[in-house]
Amino acid sequence: MSNSVMDSDIDYVEPTDAPRHGFFERLYTGTGGFEIVGRRKFFYALSATFVLISLLSIAVRGFTLGIDFAGGSRIQLPAEGTSVEQVEQVYRDTLGHDPVTVQRVGSGETATIQLRSDTLDAADSAQLQNALFEAFQPKDTSGNPSPAAISIAEISETWGGQVTRQAVIALLVFVALTMIYIAIRFERDMSVAAITSLFFNLIVTAGIYSLVGFEVTPAAVIGLLTILGFVLYDNVVVFDKVEENTRGVLHLTRRTYAEQANLAANQTLMRSISTTVIGILPIIGLLVIAVWMLGVGTLKDLALVQLVGMIVGTYSSIFFAVPLLVSIKERFGPVAAHTRKVLAKRSGATTTRVGSAAAQRAGSASRPVAAREASAPRSRTSEGPRPGARPSGKRHKRRH
Repeated sequence: MSNSVMDSDIDYVEPTDAPRHGFFERLYTGTGGFEIVGRRKFFYALSATFVLISLLSIAVRGFTLGIDFAGGSRIQLPAEGTSVEQVEQVYRDTLGHDPVTVQRVGSGETATIQLRSDTLDAADSAQLQNALFEAFQPKDTSGNPSPAAISIAEISETWGGQVTRQAVIALLVFVALTMIYIAIRFERDMSVAAITSLFFNLIVTAGIYSLVGFEVTPAAVIGLLTILGFVLYDNVVVFDKVEENTRGVLHLTRRTYAEQANLAANQTLMRSISTTVIGILPIIGLLVIAVWMLGVGTLKDLALVQLVGMIVGTYSSIFFAVPLLVSIKERFGPVAAHTRKVLAKRSGATTTRVGSAAAQRAGSASRPVAAREASAPRSRTSEGPRPGARPSGKRHKRRH
């Protein structure tokens, strides 16, 4: 195969007879007005930037592991009459170092202050509990001040390691099963594009968690597995449309594979956006309820990863997977030869139209000369008898 094909010189060519509509009309009707495949180099560069930033963040910053993964101590006391800054200051003055995290959880009378720290021994736990009680006098369920209102839970590093190992195994098993399903569900090139899109979602979602500093908890891992299922569903919808639009395209010379794939991406774009918006709305509601009303950290972690994953998944299924599929087709399959054939036919048709237009212009330019020649007096020697002359010769009589 020639280098021109290997370098993807056979790019998407927009049909000249495509109707022009407004932005929202094109988005709603899916008329193929957005050049998704035609701008594949831009989307490749954008996707590569996302992946590079994510990998650098993971390598440099790492992840903020929750206490279930990293182990440590969790201290909790009622939030009434206290603040996050005051509790953090008491912790610092008592133990001589800062806690890992301090946050207010919940609202109203059920609000609490939660501290996470490295694993504390029995002496440090008792010292901290007494210091917090003396500073804030928290009340127990009976309404009386009591040190028992301050709870301290210990999670060993061994337990955290076991949870981490089980989470990694679950993620690997899920990815392996997903890859097997994709390999069976799609043909070879679509499978490669879908699996690449799946890993793109994993890397970028993990990179955003690392970059922003979201805490990685078991709920976040569960949410990530859920998002991979959503990404798989979105890829199935988009690739089914691509397969439908490109069926038999190699036997025709009207459109290229890239143009039909671009049309499929446009036709499913509005559906993907609608699905994402419908999915995001309850997630935002879950975040509001979890953070501002209930203060349930598990719901917050679950909602955050779903919110990030759904947005990344919608982008990858349309703007990354489809262009990647076209690039693979044009590099390794008969699609490249078909694309050259279609473009050559269009080039020949364009040349013919240009020649016809030039001939018409030349005829129009010569028309006045011919008119002048037609109006010039005729020569008597070369023409017929003059007007008014008597006919000569025999007449052909009509036979009855």
